[in-house]
Amino acid sequence: MSVQPEITQRDLRNRSREIMDAIQGGQSFTVTRDGHPIGELIPLRRRRRFVSRQDFVAMSRTAPAIDLDAFRADQDAMADLYLDDPYAR
Repeated sequence: MSVQPEITQRDLRNRSREIMDAIQGGQSFTVTRDGHPIGELIPLRRRRRFVSRQDFVAMSRTAPAIDLDAFRADQDAMADLYLDDPYAR
């Protein structure tokens, strides 16, 4: 596990563009004031919009098994709940 570089509050103020560019690139920092850690600057996790087939297959290998009969029974139970007119309720 790598240690985050420490930056002072003054460095953050004076080099904010450089530091923000590094954060955008995936770097994390520990901010210090008077030599004491006061916070962390970390990149936000971005939602992936696309999952490759290889990633999906790898994730699916560790997924729990699904009992298809129980799954279908659950679907049938939910589908049959409201066969009447929803406006009549």
